[in-house]
Amino acid sequence: SAGTETKDRINQDAVRIIKERFFIDMEKTQSSKLIAALPPLDIVVTMGCNVDCPWLPSKYRTDFGLDDPSGMSDEFFHKTIDIIIEKLHELRKDIEEKKIPSLQN
Repeated sequence: SAGTETKDRINQDAVRIIKERFFIDMEKTQSSKLIAALPPLDIVVTMGCNVDCPWLPSKYRTDFGLDDPSGMSDEFFHKTIDIIIEKLHELRKDIEEKKIPSLQN
């Protein structure tokens, strides 16, 4: 998740767990960004997390309805990652099967 406000650093638990699980160092490629710095978006996925996400213009928007793992156990982070992966696979399938009219050319 990009979060809902700019911060000095990405959630350090997320950084650590993503590095351990996927060998990706998010701090090398990702940083907190202002909405104005984002390129045009085709798809916006909000995570839920019991916060009001800013509106971003896009062709398609969906919400995964997750609970925020911040401050929770590593196990909760891993379960959240598993849910995100599952939902992304579903979204990809919907795109490939052209079930999302706004993304069709």
